[in-house]
Amino acid sequence: MNDTGKEREKVPAHETPAANNNVEDATEAPVATEAVEPSAETRVAVLEAELAEQKDQLLRALAETENVRRRAQREREDVLKYAVAGFAKELLSVADNLRRALDSLPESEARDERTRGLLAGVAATERELLSVFERHGIRRIDPDGERFDHNLHQAIFEAERPGKPGGVVIEVLQPGYLLHDRLLRPAMVGVAKENQGPGEPAESASTVA
Repeated sequence: MNDTGKEREKVPAHETPAANNNVEDATEAPVATEAVEPSAETRVAVLEAELAEQKDQLLRALAETENVRRRAQREREDVLKYAVAGFAKELLSVADNLRRALDSLPESEARDERTRGLLAGVAATERELLSVFERHGIRRIDPDGERFDHNLHQAIFEAERPGKPGGVVIEVLQPGYLLHDRLLRPAMVGVAKENQGPGEPAESASTVA
């Protein structure tokens, strides 16, 4: 055997073809769809809606802030307006005692000049005290002859009075006082009863509970 035959024997009878790396067995992935850009009109509408919402929230916040400010201002004014309420109530008994002193001895019954001078001094003191009350918003309630008002008056008794319609104040036992529009003390009063019919027996004065 020659050299050519030996070389032929060394060559394999069958050679496996190399795998083709360019061929893909798997199926190709689907191509992603490109996102559609919103139109200019859509973007403007979205921005306008967001702007309107922000504006509404801002207006609500401003309104709430204004309400808080006004409420705080009213509370501050009320504190200043009614700060003297406790002190004023303590002074009401002083005014009551001055009035009792004047009522205990009418000026017409004063026998000498000294007594008349004393009464004049007490009356001047009462006027000055009531004037101070007025300057600080304290007003006296003396409802003689007026219609009974349960918001301002407290009925102590009820009695018939000829010529007086029912529900009218016929006697003020103790005057009341207002501090601006707030009641410091109700007036203690007697109230006329409704006139009874001809055949009905008259009743004596009765205390109102």
